[in-house]
Amino acid sequence: MDINFNKNEDYNKLLASDLKNRLVKVKLGGGKSSIEKHKAKGKLTARERISYLLDDNSKSIEIGAFAGDNMYAEHGGCPSAGVVVKIGYIKGKQCIVVANDATVKAGAWFPITGKKNLRAQEIAIENKLPIIYLVDSAGVFLPLQDEIFPDKEHFGRIFRNNAVMSSMGITQISAVMGSCVAGGAYLPIMSDEALIVDKTGSIFLAGSYLVKAAIGESIDNETLGGATTHCEISGVTDYKALDDKDALDKIKNIIDKIGDFDKAGFSKKEAFPPKEKEDDIFGILPKERNAQYDMLEIIKRLVDNSEFDQYKEGYGKTILTGYARIDGWAVGIVANQRKLVKTKKGEMQFGGVIYNDSADKATRFIANCNQKKIPLVFLQDVTGFMVGSKSEHGGIIKDGAKMVNAVSNSVVPKFTIIIGNSYGAGNYAMCGKAYDPRLIIAWPSAELAVMSGNSAAKVLLQIETASLKKKGEKITPEKEAELFNKIKDRYDKQISPYYAAARIWTDAVINPLDTRTWISMGIEAANHAPIEKQFNLGILQV
Repeated sequence: MDINFNKNEDYNKLLASDLKNRLVKVKLGGGKSSIEKHKAKGKLTARERISYLLDDNSKSIEIGAFAGDNMYAEHGGCPSAGVVVKIGYIKGKQCIVVANDATVKAGAWFPITGKKNLRAQEIAIENKLPIIYLVDSAGVFLPLQDEIFPDKEHFGRIFRNNAVMSSMGITQISAVMGSCVAGGAYLPIMSDEALIVDKTGSIFLAGSYLVKAAIGESIDNETLGGATTHCEISGVTDYKALDDKDALDKIKNIIDKIGDFDKAGFSKKEAFPPKEKEDDIFGILPKERNAQYDMLEIIKRLVDNSEFDQYKEGYGKTILTGYARIDGWAVGIVANQRKLVKTKKGEMQFGGVIYNDSADKATRFIANCNQKKIPLVFLQDVTGFMVGSKSEHGGIIKDGAKMVNAVSNSVVPKFTIIIGNSYGAGNYAMCGKAYDPRLIIAWPSAELAVMSGNSAAKVLLQIETASLKKKGEKITPEKEAELFNKIKDRYDKQISPYYAAARIWTDAVINPLDTRTWISMGIEAANHAPIEKQFNLGILQV
């Protein structure tokens, strides 16, 4: 191993360690004091409920762990958006579980909470996965009600999705394990089956204080909407549970009886680990953002037996395309090659840049995978499309549009891994969030932005200095350097993978060594939903 490998390894392992520490902090939810108060009521925490519900020693992946990260500081923060979402296995069946975290502002819904819940439902709808809601929420966070209540993608969309999933035959089960008030009361009752925990669970459109204020009736919350009321008088709920574990056991028994699902039919064979050492990823991935490296070496450490059958290997070399298996599942991989390559004409092409020929090659490969019903995996480390007169005269806009067209109209499931740079139109062409990947995840080394921090800071610096000069200020070299660093620091915060994850532009920031698990579980989920559309590029200029 050379010295650069060791430097890269140290740097990337520190990033992975930082990720681990951030996750530990996030998993504390509202903090130790809030957790103690919650458990004093005889309740499990959201994470404990999910852990008990999922099969022992089974794999799971968490969606949106960093949602809300460093947001809403003026309101005390909202770790994990106040809701925990995991895809895992219950009685051997893959499901998605959504659990309100009542240690965070009593499980109140912030704007990002709504967005995260909608993302969970989107995953359930796309993959036809059973979804379980573990409800423990005080309802909408009133100081921010205007950002979560009335719009199309706000709180009300949750119930619309409940109805849509019901019509699609997607199993929905709810357990009311704490508060469930106002509009939120519709969620469990729009599920197929609803459970409520005795003495701690309650459902009502208005609590006892509001009832007293509105109509003058004096009544306690338990009599108004507790387990006995809804299981024996109103018939709103279907099962009464003695405590949290009893409710979760009942859910397990319901899931255990669900029949099998129609398969999409993606190819699956015996799984094999990569032959190349997976841990080498940390040394191969460079510390410097503009450094060149061979993406093929990364791919060999992600795919079964390190076997990758390249498509058009000698053409369009700044994008690698080819077939492989990940945990036994057949996949088509589209990856940005990050090393300097030479064309047959002897010209050099920069790694990480999409050229005319590489865009053309990727378009053809994406079409082939749709024809063969092979899920697509995009490995992003891209600075954008090639610019300049030669590219423009060669029709780079048209070739780029073809690639975007193919990604947009692809009917096989797509999975996007942001390894390094994810800049500008390169993000779009390589299946960014706007192009409906089933899952989109980032490594700690990822950056998402219109352009790099250095480039953006230089552009913004020119604008800033021009504005100051118009006001008569003298810009010294020292002042210019100070301005540049200030602008770059602000921009760098916005291109961090954690900034993106906080806003659910990605589903997670993960350790690179967990990539195979995410892709494998993602394809298994997608296999629940047979492909119903034909691949069609529509009008495509050739």
